[in-house]
Amino acid sequence: MSKLVRDRIPDLIRASGAEPITHRATAPEYTHQLRAKLQEEVDEFLTADPAGAVEELADIIEVVYALAADLGATSESLDATRATKAAERGAFTTRTIWSGNR
Repeated sequence: MSKLVRDRIPDLIRASGAEPITHRATAPEYTHQLRAKLQEEVDEFLTADPAGAVEELADIIEVVYALAADLGATSESLDATRATKAAERGAFTTRTIWSGNR
């Protein structure tokens, strides 16, 4: 099993006395692994209890920022795009559920 891990994980594994087997991903592999990591983190969030859900959301944000960087965007430009969309179309604060048109 190979999966993308946070940068410091190999060091933490070494500190525990084990030697990790790692390699640096190629650009296409990195993109693929980031997308898989996003799915993994979303799945973990969806099954988390309320106490762990915020930590899982933080993991999702970290992966989203890495995906944005992989696409050539900064976290700041991603946040600006999010803010622009929220200003133009709204956010999700009013809990509005759409059921179609009449």
